[in-house]
Amino acid sequence: MELRKPLFIAALVLLGLCVLVEVGASIFLPRPVASGADIAASLKSEGAQDDVSVQDVVAMQGENPPTPGLGIPYLALVDGLLLLTLGLMGASLLIPERVTGQLQGVVSLVGAIVALLSGIGMLFGAISLLLLMVSLFTAVPFGTIAYLAIWGFFNRGGASATLGLLMTFKVAACICLALAHPRFLQNKGLVLLVLTSLLAGAIVSVLHGWVPGILVSITDAIGAIVVAILGLIWAVVLLIGALVSIFRVLKLKRTAT
Repeated sequence: MELRKPLFIAALVLLGLCVLVEVGASIFLPRPVASGADIAASLKSEGAQDDVSVQDVVAMQGENPPTPGLGIPYLALVDGLLLLTLGLMGASLLIPERVTGQLQGVVSLVGAIVALLSGIGMLFGAISLLLLMVSLFTAVPFGTIAYLAIWGFFNRGGASATLGLLMTFKVAACICLALAHPRFLQNKGLVLLVLTSLLAGAIVSVLHGWVPGILVSITDAIGAIVVAILGLIWAVVLLIGALVSIFRVLKLKRTAT
């Protein structure tokens, strides 16, 4: 059965859009600035209205605008590996094996190393941010004021809409792949990577909706850590596969000579 190129290209485009949306989420998602009434309501819900001043939080927020979350941008690590893997598989179906066999290992190796180094940096960055947020939040009153001003009012609605859009793109890409060629469904590694991508998005979404609004930034960082670990696992798997492929090509060349 021949590859249905339009459907395969559609799947690549959809996954590419996912990566672009994830990378750009920290830029394009509006950063909420809470009003005094919102801050007072949040403090009252947590029983901290006697310890933290609303005016202090508003003043701190003016000096330190709220920051975007990490969970959605970190999804690009897993989805980038998925896009790379799918692209290499598509190349093997479209281009003669003698050509792709020599390039696949090298491209996979470079992609895996980049993902591995990026993932390690992202993981430690998320852990550091999580520790900072928790330490500030529990340091009443001045640390709590700083936490609320910078991270206390997460754009949960915008994040939810973005995650819903990403999930729609991913499901549509999966349908396109299934219809493009049966070989994609037969590849267990690709299926597991797709499931990991869907799971990562679901984890971030659940963590966003699981806690009160002022704590979403903390659970978002936890989600980012989980996603980074998943990305690192797949980067190692891709690295091992690339090394095996390169050694196999070198062995064949030695045998041929």
